[in-house]
Amino acid sequence: MKKSLEKIAREDGRYDPQAVRFVYEGLGYTAKKVTTEPTHVTGQVLCEGLKKLALKKWGRLAVLVLNSWGIKKTQDFGEIVYLMIKNKWMSAQPTDSIEDFTDVYDFKTTFKDQFKF
Repeated sequence: MKKSLEKIAREDGRYDPQAVRFVYEGLGYTAKKVTTEPTHVTGQVLCEGLKKLALKKWGRLAVLVLNSWGIKKTQDFGEIVYLMIKNKWMSAQPTDSIEDFTDVYDFKTTFKDQFKF
């Protein structure tokens, strides 16, 4: 039996369980709303989907919510994804890498400076 997302987050200790749940939810959102190829979502595409979902849910407060959960940069999304891969909640292609999540965008620029009401 798979561990729950909450248990995975608590055992890992780096991210709030809500952060792990958000990234998992964001994969479904991205597959439906962002990508044209629903069979596979790359790290960069997932980061874009997570950005859109965060802005949709929290608007200008998105960066505060994410930061409060321990997510401060796109690399954190990758760390959460690979934590879920390790625990069989997600899967990766052989061409996927955690580096796909490195510096996809800057949180301050994306969630504050470029925010439009």
